[in-house]
Amino acid sequence: MALRLINSAVLRQLASQLPKSAQVGSVAAVHTLDKIGKREIVGYGWNGTACYADRVDYPLPAVRFREPTNEINALRAKEQGDWKKLSAQEIKALYRASFCQTIAEVQAGSGEWKLHLGIALLFSAAAIWVAVLMNLFVYDELPVTFDEEHQKAQLQRIIDLEMNPVTGLTSKWDYENKKWKN
Repeated sequence: MALRLINSAVLRQLASQLPKSAQVGSVAAVHTLDKIGKREIVGYGWNGTACYADRVDYPLPAVRFREPTNEINALRAKEQGDWKKLSAQEIKALYRASFCQTIAEVQAGSGEWKLHLGIALLFSAAAIWVAVLMNLFVYDELPVTFDEEHQKAQLQRIIDLEMNPVTGLTSKWDYENKKWKN
């Protein structure tokens, strides 16, 4: 019962916030009209909603980029006639009223990759410094068994014990001539 009362109160609150021109059952209409303001809806758009987005794969947005002004309305009226009478500046003004960027501007790189590369290099440099400092101050010295003399003694012991003589290291040792096989 309490849930129904809360639900009806929320619905009344939402209904009071709806603009008078919007359909009551259309939530998308409420949000779309608030966002686009007085801009003209000129098409379907890339996702079916009245929104503006500069995209290379869908170059025709659903709404114009700017709201109409007196200057733009005068140019649109002039546009209905002969286009040869329009100057280059007027054509550019009409274009910029409908679109924010040209296709070339949309396709141009933003240079954001430089920031990502710089951050990656900073983290790499920090990791190298941490590794160097760990080697200097944290880790102990290598054990004596890493010396060349100890490694030779260990190899001689492996040969003397004939460890893994079929496929291992000692299979390459010639026990009769006391040297490595070719």
